[in-house]
Amino acid sequence: MQRENISSGSPWEPIIGYSRAVKVGQQIFVSGTTGTGSDGQLVGKGDPEAQTLQALSNLEQALKRAGAELSHVVRTRLFVTQIDQWEKIARAHGQYFGTIRPATTLVEVQRLIDPDMLVEIEADAILLQD
Repeated sequence: MQRENISSGSPWEPIIGYSRAVKVGQQIFVSGTTGTGSDGQLVGKGDPEAQTLQALSNLEQALKRAGAELSHVVRTRLFVTQIDQWEKIARAHGQYFGTIRPATTLVEVQRLIDPDMLVEIEADAILLQD
């Protein structure tokens, strides 16, 4: 089975030793994705909903580079630093996945790599045969 590493072009990928996504056969695994814009700066400082929407947009772009769509996502994992903001985060997730409805986990973590980051999202997708 062939493995394909998908890069976002982030300077951190070679330093840390990871890929934005990895495609193996029909499966795609998207690394933890935060609400950073194309300039590498965090979008929506202090706003968990804005950060979630940006993270999901970034995740969608990674899927597209791997030849997939949001409809192929079967699982998401949301790591949040403020669980009391879950409704805003969940609402943003629902904007992307409301009809797809993947298996989902939302957990609170103490912190993310940048103290201003409030949300990080992973996803697993499967390219289904039509």
